[in-house]
Amino acid sequence: MSLLTITAYFIIPIYTILFAWGTNWFTLNFSVLGNLSSRKNLFLLWGIIIGTYFYYILKRIISGLPRNRKETVMSITALLLLVLAVITPYLPDSQPLHAVFHVILSFLASISLLICLYMIVWKLYCMNQEVYRPYWHCLLVITVLSAFLFFLTGIVSTVLEIFFILSCTYLLQRLYRRVQAPKNRWRYDRL
Repeated sequence: MSLLTITAYFIIPIYTILFAWGTNWFTLNFSVLGNLSSRKNLFLLWGIIIGTYFYYILKRIISGLPRNRKETVMSITALLLLVLAVITPYLPDSQPLHAVFHVILSFLASISLLICLYMIVWKLYCMNQEVYRPYWHCLLVITVLSAFLFFLTGIVSTVLEIFFILSCTYLLQRLYRRVQAPKNRWRYDRL
């Protein structure tokens, strides 16, 4: 089992859930939790793990795509926005301007990641619809369920963040394995 697989299926899910453990997943979010003094370093570590994994696996997937400049730029943009969001404090009472920037950066990081995923999966889908159709459908489901969780709670809640991170991690890991698979096995590997 590779480090990427261990990270995707064990480290990220366990760390993400433990980070939010003991809190209300429908009324709080990672921004609030990450700026509690007891969780500040844990939030920074979470951001490093997520950012490193997403950047590395996206880079590996994108490197095999033809004409991949847009996907590369979008993946780097998502990473930079995530880094800026994690290091920008969310303290609306004492630093309201920083809090606004944090929210904007966090939102843009997620949207940039989603756009990058759409660009990658669409390109792969256009190259081989039969193989990449399940990935396209999975990405659509992630988008719809994320929107549903947002409208259900009215905020970017912990439950939304956990769902989005874990589902995107799972999708990327499966996509990476598919892209790396020998061509003669493509027909038989299912999402």
